[in-house]
Amino acid sequence: MSVSIRMSRHGAKKKPFYRIVVSDQRFARDGRYIEQVGTYDPRAKTGGVTMDREKIEAWIKKGAKPSQTVSELIKKQPKAS
Repeated sequence: MSVSIRMSRHGAKKKPFYRIVVSDQRFARDGRYIEQVGTYDPRAKTGGVTMDREKIEAWIKKGAKPSQTVSELIKKQPKAS
C-alpha cells in the first residue's frame, strides 16, 4: 500500500477549499481518505493554511509521501515551539 499526503478539493465552483488528507494513492483525489491532517484556503488573505504538524510528521515517519504542493505548504508553515 502506497500512502500519500495530498489535497482534496472541496468548495463551490470558482471558490476552492482544500483539505490536506492522508490517503492511499489508489483512491480518487476527492474520494476516501485515511485521515484529515489540515486545511488550505487559497482565497484567504492571511495564508489560509492550518495543519497538524505532529500528525503529518508521524505519517511521514510511517512512509507517507507528501505531494509537491503539500511539501511546499509544510515548508512555508512555521514550526510550533
